[in-house]
Amino acid sequence: MARRGDALREHILWVAKEVFLELGFERASMDEVAKRAQTSKRSVYAHFENKEKLFLAVIELVRGLFLARIKEPAVYSPKPAEALEAFCARYLEALLYESSVQMLRIIMADTARFPEGATKHHDVIFTEVATRVSSYLKASFGLSARVSADAAQRLLARLLFPRLPRALLGLEDLIQEFDEQALSPKIDIKFVRKVVAELLASLPSARDGKGAG
Repeated sequence: MARRGDALREHILWVAKEVFLELGFERASMDEVAKRAQTSKRSVYAHFENKEKLFLAVIELVRGLFLARIKEPAVYSPKPAEALEAFCARYLEALLYESSVQMLRIIMADTARFPEGATKHHDVIFTEVATRVSSYLKASFGLSARVSADAAQRLLARLLFPRLPRALLGLEDLIQEFDEQALSPKIDIKFVRKVVAELLASLPSARDGKGAG
């Protein structure tokens, strides 16, 4: 049975995601998306006005997938240290997933010409993650908004350097498969645990022995 309406739109979106990842924004075309989706170019344009709009829709799709993979810190454990360790490990894993790195490279290649896409993608993998960490720290340790936001930034910076720059430059062994049940062995959980412990030790409430759960 032929796909129609929302089902066709979603199918086109998933196909477009693979086309952009494989070819990049410049080389990708609506013709190629239509061909791989086994539909007409007219149908593609009926759902997406142009390639730019399709690409922005793909970024929204990626955003949902990324955030669903990492979840919220509180989901992982009632104990703040364990929750943060698990969240940070999953975040690092999702970020070093091969398709995530490929998408980031594509965005960086077209940032000057396509700033809206760059902004949206930055929000996906950095801003929203920092907000989730900041909110969790604020609620768990009774921190001010400023202190919790600063702590979240420091935590993410420590996690991402130098692995993310190395990944972008092709110097890092990327994660090929994402297992919802088990963390990739390529993630150094000891390093993550150390980073989290150092951050918690620097927090005012942590030094006072509060909120450590």
